[in-house]
Amino acid sequence: MPYLKQEDRVRLVDPLTDLIDAICINEANGVGVAGQVNFIISVLVNSLWQGTKANYAGLNELIGAIECAKLEIYRRLAGPYEEKAAKRNGDVF
Repeated sequence: MPYLKQEDRVRLVDPLTDLIDAICINEANGVGVAGQVNFIISVLVNSLWQGTKANYAGLNELIGAIECAKLEIYRRLAGPYEEKAAKRNGDVF
């Protein structure tokens, strides 16, 4: 995962905080989180694709970033959760 320097993260934090707040408000009103996240990713990728990445290499780069983010999320969140669940409930294998 490309860990951004702290100074490079600054411009991204406030908009993300607003976005997270909007997702939580929608969730409280019955809108599913997964659908909202899918929508956000789709709009973001489409906007970048229509902008400077409108070629095969750019699309491949964007899809690769999504795939790497997925793997990092699994490694950092789902993997430890699964380990705890296996210890708590007994391993399958």
